Amino acid sequence: MSPHEVPHAFTAVDCQARPAELVNVLKRLAAEPFYGAYKKRLRELLQARPDGRYLDVGAGTGAGALALHTETGARAVGADSSLTMATAMKAAGLAHVVVADGHHLPFRDACLDGAWADRVLQHVADPEQVVDEMTRVVRPGGRIVLADPDYSTQVLDIEDQDLAGQVLRFRAEANLRNGTLAHRHAGMLAARTLADVTVEARTLVVRDPTAVDNVMGLRSWAHTAAARGYLDPTDADRFVAQFDQAVSTGRFTYAVTFFLTSGTKAAR
Repeated sequence: MSPHEVPHAFTAVDCQARPAELVNVLKRLAAEPFYGAYKKRLRELLQARPDGRYLDVGAGTGAGALALHTETGARAVGADSSLTMATAMKAAGLAHVVVADGHHLPFRDACLDGAWADRVLQHVADPEQVVDEMTRVVRPGGRIVLADPDYSTQVLDIEDQDLAGQVLRFRAEANLRNGTLAHRHAGMLAARTLADVTVEARTLVVRDPTAVDNVMGLRSWAHTAAARGYLDPTDADRFVAQFDQAVSTGRFTYAVTFFLTSGTKAAR
């Protein structure tokens, strides 16, 4: 990790000072209409059967796995490397929970009917290995579904667009391990000879700065960047002032595009 890289809290949930707060962050985001809609579409792309078994890699609170079971009757397994998240899944009523790293899934080859990873690859050390593991554990004919925002698509309307770009690049390139990978997910699935690879793009547009968990903490990104030597502290102060001005004048707009990518594992 270079001096400018700032690890995101979700890369190591259990190491945070207040890991339970990250459970609440996921719950708040899941309550947002945009998030609820794209997550429902992810589950549809799995094409789950009532008698099937599906794995949610990096399942977080387990809400997605629970919803899949409710909607389709399928058996949903939640896997997360965080004991905090696994505990939250159990508390929410998910019957099948494992504490597991996506780089080394504790399942035999071709034992699952599908697998999905929602906002996970952006955080992992080796996304290629995680996709290899997902492909390994899914049977031929099974489905693999990926979703992440691609932070190279971010836009923010404040007065100084160069400054906005610096702060948004911090989020994309320093605060996330793989913040600009999502538009390459289709190529990753194609390289593993998956068939019927499709990509859907959904753009999150935020006009209310209190929405989407305060736009994922956007107002604080500049000072976080300054604290790590990525941005001059004076520029961080200026960013916050321009952010607040954009809000007070009704100018504020932030957007980022999510890519929903799916494919079918080829038959042997």
